[in-house]
Amino acid sequence: MSSTATSAPKGRSFPKVEFTDSEAGALEFPGSKSRSYNYFRPAKLRATVYEDVTVDVQPDPERHLTQGWIYGFGNGPGGYPKEWTKAKSSDWHAFLDPNEEWEQTIYRNNSAVVRQVALGLENAKRAGAYDGWNAAWQKFVARNLGAWMHAENGMALHVFTSIQRSGPTNMINTAVAVNAAHKMRFAQDLALFNLDLSESLGTFDGSVHKQVWASAEEWQPTRKVLEELTAVGDWAELLFGVNVVFEQLVGQLFRSELVMQISAKNGDYITPTLVGTGEYDYNRDLGYTRALFRMLTRDEKHGSGNKELFGQWLSAWVPPCLQAARALQPIWSQPAEKVRTFADSFGAAKEKFTQLLEEIGLDVPKELEK
Repeated sequence: MSSTATSAPKGRSFPKVEFTDSEAGALEFPGSKSRSYNYFRPAKLRATVYEDVTVDVQPDPERHLTQGWIYGFGNGPGGYPKEWTKAKSSDWHAFLDPNEEWEQTIYRNNSAVVRQVALGLENAKRAGAYDGWNAAWQKFVARNLGAWMHAENGMALHVFTSIQRSGPTNMINTAVAVNAAHKMRFAQDLALFNLDLSESLGTFDGSVHKQVWASAEEWQPTRKVLEELTAVGDWAELLFGVNVVFEQLVGQLFRSELVMQISAKNGDYITPTLVGTGEYDYNRDLGYTRALFRMLTRDEKHGSGNKELFGQWLSAWVPPCLQAARALQPIWSQPAEKVRTFADSFGAAKEKFTQLLEEIGLDVPKELEK
């Protein structure tokens, strides 16, 4: 009988693993153990949380993608095209939001405002603060503050929301997105205020604002200029037209130079508190807007061209905004207590607008002097 014994299986051999120190994470260098980013130059000695979570988060072929955009739109442009605005910058990434807005600050700041508004309205209803309002003031608030709610909502949805992805850097887009959130929240606050007044006062007309915004003669130029602004395709022009021109000549004129000035004299201490939150928001949003356009006018390579471009934008939007402001003059005479004239309010608004243009580095348009 033949031997059926089998020999032991031969051992299998594998290539010997050799470490070349070229694998990811092998190289040690100063800061390699740090948990903070250091691939950009912070504005100050140390990077802030805002800079860590926004700077260079959005890719850019000029800084990171040596192969070009790895994604794009169906009609050709890739990523975040700089051609979406006629304004030019030597380095769009140089813009940093002076408010340092990022995800955490958005929720923290807005929740604080919401709590303030909710407590104010709750306490007003509990104390019967609306009972002393005379018929003229009720009509003023129902018609005009209600109409302004539509303006705020239009800016939220059709201006800032529409361009919050159009900027070439994450820092610009984040600031614009926060601007959209501010406008949306304020419009909703005005709507809730309207509902509270309708429930608290049997003589308050909570629906007249729709007719006023749609057909009241004094509000149509404001509505017209906002609708024309929403048709602008250039994101920087849209931001300039709204935050630099419209908000200065119309928005602040109505909110700050009228409503907040005359409310208390008409026995109303609630409305200026509510409207004040909108003014606070705009002041913050004006901060980033001023910083952005001042950066563009001071650009060593493109500054002069940007100034010329912004001058054209002023020529396009100052006249219709002045027309909208002057058309609102009749509402200054509607309250029972007329403690401020239209000339005083309009003069203050134009003075603030002139100061803003000087801070950006732009000439005051001749239309403002008429």
